[in-house]
Amino acid sequence: MQKTKKGISIREDKNMRYKEGLVSCVTPVHNGEKYLRSMLDSVLNQTYPFVELFLVDDGSTDGTLEIARSYQERFAKKNYRYQVIETVHKHASAAINQGLAQVTGEFLIWPDSDDILEPDSVERRVEFLKSHPEYRCVRSLMYYFDQNEEKRKTGEPLGDLKEERLFFEILEFRTFVCCGCYMLRTKEFFEIYPKHRIPEYPVGQNFQMLLPFMYRHRCPTIPEKLYGVRVHPDSHSRMPRTQEEEEQRYRDFEDLVEEIRKISRIRNIRERIRIECWKQKRRREIAYRYGKKWEEKKASFVLFLCGKSSKQQALLHWIKKRTGREECKPKSE
Repeated sequence: MQKTKKGISIREDKNMRYKEGLVSCVTPVHNGEKYLRSMLDSVLNQTYPFVELFLVDDGSTDGTLEIARSYQERFAKKNYRYQVIETVHKHASAAINQGLAQVTGEFLIWPDSDDILEPDSVERRVEFLKSHPEYRCVRSLMYYFDQNEEKRKTGEPLGDLKEERLFFEILEFRTFVCCGCYMLRTKEFFEIYPKHRIPEYPVGQNFQMLLPFMYRHRCPTIPEKLYGVRVHPDSHSRMPRTQEEEEQRYRDFEDLVEEIRKISRIRNIRERIRIECWKQKRRREIAYRYGKKWEEKKASFVLFLCGKSSKQQALLHWIKKRTGREECKPKSE
């Protein structure tokens, strides 16, 4: 273990080299000139002294690159490593891979370019992981605000904040995916992705970053709002889509989750059925939205077989109540 300036140590590993105590931040951005300054300012305002930021420009055509470059001196003065990486436009998961290849820190975060970190966001999470070495990751809560900086109540479900097994909680949308809330230990992350690359899909990067990690490791929650999510009409997740685009997006998510299942080595039959049920629920939802009755019926039938149909759930509950037999519990329990 070799000491460097600021007291950070460099620890050698067979597959990678990382700096103990350093937090690596990777943020992809595409045409983000409206809100990028707020995000960069929030990184510079961190109370934690050891941060490196890799800002990956995903082929922006506005003033994003000029804004990004203008922060070089300010980051140098803060003694934060700051690198602006230019790529041709593809999508966020491809862009974030460019940053992951540069990561050297013990901890990893990936906030969105239009959101903000509270000043003690990084420090609070590092402190938690330092004082709880049994955990490989941690998350905080978040708040939502609009382009006028006014806080809003709408957002993702929080779920059971005492729950630490989050793979299915995230997959089934019972808790929040909000990327900037999570902090992972880099070593364990790259044990999952030894080539320092996540699967590239045009449906974002958070499932790839989170789900395989959450399948392996417990993730506790710090009950503090340390991250701000900006709600605005320009957000990629809120863009209007045609029926064809929406259906393709659903198919892409299914393909992604199937690849994540393989990466996570999920072989348990009950868990695989649960993933299949997730797919069928989404198929039924999109079929209903666009009036595809036959597709909706097919998905409903498969869900019935999986034990996820609301009618079968009610039937199983009625049988259990009448007989008291434990074997009548639904498969999901």
